[in-house]
Amino acid sequence: MDIQLSHVNKRFGDACVIKDVSFTVAAGEICCLLGPSGSGKTTLIRLMIGALPADSGTIRFGDTEMPNMAILKRLGFMPQNDALYEDLSAQGNLAFFGGLYHLPKRTREARIAEVLDMVELTDHKRKLVKNFSGGMKKRLSLAIAILHEPDILFLDEPTAGIDPVLRRKIWAQFQALKAQGTTIIVSTHVMDEVIECDKGALLYNGKLIEYDSVDRLLEKTGSGRIEELFFAASESEARP
Repeated sequence: MDIQLSHVNKRFGDACVIKDVSFTVAAGEICCLLGPSGSGKTTLIRLMIGALPADSGTIRFGDTEMPNMAILKRLGFMPQNDALYEDLSAQGNLAFFGGLYHLPKRTREARIAEVLDMVELTDHKRKLVKNFSGGMKKRLSLAIAILHEPDILFLDEPTAGIDPVLRRKIWAQFQALKAQGTTIIVSTHVMDEVIECDKGALLYNGKLIEYDSVDRLLEKTGSGRIEELFFAASESEARP
C-alpha cells in the first residue's frame, strides 16, 4: 500500500521541527529520508508510525489514516538506538519479541532461525547481547524488526557507526527485503546511501527541499553528488 503524507506539521514548544511536509511513497519502494543531523528525520518517522501525533496534516497508509492499530501490526521498526535486552541472548531477544507479535510457537521458531541466518548471527544465537559488537547489535535489531514479516519497514539510521563492509551487507539485506515486496523507509545522513534507494526525500531544517526518484535528483546536481542540493538549500536560507 502507498504511504501518503499531506501538509504534515509538528512543533515542540516554540520550535517547528516538521514544516508542511507532503510526499507519497509507492508500495514496494525503498525511500530514503536524507538529511543532516537535526533535519527532522527521526521525528518524521515517529509521526509516520504513529508514535507522535502531527499538529496538522494527515498521514495515510493506503486509505487508512494513521495512527491505526490494524496497520501498526503490519509495520516493522528499527530504532536508531538499539532496543535490545542485553542480559538475553540473540535467540532470547527474538523469542521475546516474537511473543509480543503473537507469533504461534512453531511459526516463531521457524522465523527466528530464518532471520538469524539472514543477518548472519546463527553462530552467535546463544551469546548474550551485552557481549555483542555494535555491528552485531545493529543486525539483531534488524532481525527483530523483520521477524513478523511486516509489509512496511521503518529504519532509523540503521548503518550509523558501522564499517563500510558491514554497511554493504546490510544494504544487500534491504534489497532482498524489497525484492520480497517490502516497502522500506530508511533515514540516513550518509549522502552516498541515497543511490541504494528508489526515491529520495531530502530534509533540511524540517523542510522537504526535494522529493523525486534518485536518478532525477542526481540529474539536478552538476557533479552527481547529492550534497549539492543541500548546499543550495543552505545558501537560499542564508539570503536576506
